[in-house]
Amino acid sequence: VNSIRTRTLIEKSDMVVVRFGDQYKQWNAAFDAGYCAALDKPYVTLHDEDIVHPLKEVAAAAKARCTTTDQVAETLPYVLTA
Repeated sequence: VNSIRTRTLIEKSDMVVVRFGDQYKQWNAAFDAGYCAALDKPYVTLHDEDIVHPLKEVAAAAKARCTTTDQVAETLPYVLTA
């Protein structure tokens, strides 16, 4: 049921923030980012510096890569209005 909810919310969104980290299942986040890319839906990644290299393809398709929630908050207005 969660996957149906997530898929529906991604489809309805203007933009998505995909968060990767220890407390989040990275394969689910990677799938969500891939789904955004397939829909040509803009997304921003949020993850620590220590996983930059493993996520290089995911980040390459993203509109921005952030390492803090403050960066996301600063990035969203720019990405949505630029």
